[in-house]
Amino acid sequence: MPRPTSDVQAFEAHATDADLDDLRARLAAARLPEAETVYRAAPDPRRWEQGVPLADLVDVVNYWRTGYNWRSFEARLNRIGQFRTTIDDLGIHFLHRRSLRADATPLILTHGWPGSIAEFVDVVDELADPKDADAPAFHVVVPSLPGFGYSDKPATTGWGIEKIAAAWVELMGRLGYDKFVAHGGDWGGVITTVLGGRFPAHVLGIHTTTAQAPPGLTTDGLTAAERKWTEETRDFWRHHAAYAKQQATRPQTIGYSLVDSPVGLLAWILDKFAEWTDTEDSPFETVSRDRVLDDVTLYWLTRTGASSARIYYESHNSLDPDLRVDVPSAISVYPRDIEKCPRAWAQERYRQIVRWRSPETGGHFPSLEVPEYFVKDLQEGLTAVLAADR
Repeated sequence: MPRPTSDVQAFEAHATDADLDDLRARLAAARLPEAETVYRAAPDPRRWEQGVPLADLVDVVNYWRTGYNWRSFEARLNRIGQFRTTIDDLGIHFLHRRSLRADATPLILTHGWPGSIAEFVDVVDELADPKDADAPAFHVVVPSLPGFGYSDKPATTGWGIEKIAAAWVELMGRLGYDKFVAHGGDWGGVITTVLGGRFPAHVLGIHTTTAQAPPGLTTDGLTAAERKWTEETRDFWRHHAAYAKQQATRPQTIGYSLVDSPVGLLAWILDKFAEWTDTEDSPFETVSRDRVLDDVTLYWLTRTGASSARIYYESHNSLDPDLRVDVPSAISVYPRDIEKCPRAWAQERYRQIVRWRSPETGGHFPSLEVPEYFVKDLQEGLTAVLAADR
């Protein structure tokens, strides 16, 4: 049974003027290194071989200091509806947008790192009350992961993917949603997989952009395109995942830089937006500076650089290899995502794949890169999931 609504409190975001002034002062006083030694004229993806190019960073820092409007993003969060509740002694923050439609289905959207609830702000309204009357409607819940955004920072170990998934079931129950569907990408995709595998009595089905194959599968029988996916994924983990190893082994060490220096935080996150989006050069080809800065500023103001990194310490390579998902599952694999799982591999874990899509464009942040397609894909995927569940 859902718990009393007194367990859930309304919340409003409001940074102090002093914090915003401090941010601008730190940006103005930033000490920057010399330019990279692989300088090339834009556009050229090789400009990013040593990380964020100096000229690009200076441009974003100047805009962050003089043009970006955090208050606008705050207002959007407050307009959607923000709340907090305490689960296992940890405060959990979430957006909650109830649909006006009587036939709406509860939906929980889970972000990852270096994302946040900012990934979903632009799609919540269309998911809740779609313009197309024939499209499905959802009561949308978007929690901030423990240690992220306005959720509390765990003071002890243990808040890994299994505990987070159990907390999400508790959260949805408190809102009166005993049964619901779930979507996620990145860590959110792993947590969504755990939700589907561990809690079939509550989870009607799932949609994910980060399918997780069991370990030890061979490439025998895969198509040439699928083999290329596996090669690209292996290359990513071998040559482009130093950030994950750092955060999995020494989150506290990198955390000092991320919490103390806004420029350091920006570079650490912007590097991922550049490498993981479906672009030829800059991430701003598909994602606006404002959207990236919404995300980065949320990390900065909540001082969550270290606490968010700890999800890697808690959960890196921790998904149960024997976990199987029997609820209906819809899976989309975007072409420039960092992990791309062939369907034959995915079927070894997700036993009832009811819809599979390989979009032509998009990367790791589809709700920001291709929001209209993302919404349509999620609507159609969850429609298939709900039809199969009946």
